[in-house]
Amino acid sequence: MYSREIDGETLTLSASGWTYKSTFVLFDYETESLWYHLEGTDGLTGISGVYADRFLPEFESTTTRWNRWVSEHPDSGILKYP
Repeated sequence: MYSREIDGETLTLSASGWTYKSTFVLFDYETESLWYHLEGTDGLTGISGVYADRFLPEFESTTTRWNRWVSEHPDSGILKYP
């Protein structure tokens, strides 16, 4: 998960339809800049467009199974699409 905030603007990120080294290249609807997770970085780097060479940091996250998560965080819930 990555921050979508840059220069006071919230970007809307989506898959561009392209991949590089088996990783999705994302784009933002606002400027059509392309974003990629470069090796050795903790986030997304703009690789073309208005935000070329800019950075969106990665949020700290955990990968786990639901039963383990809920046992450690019993007040958690699941959002359901309406």
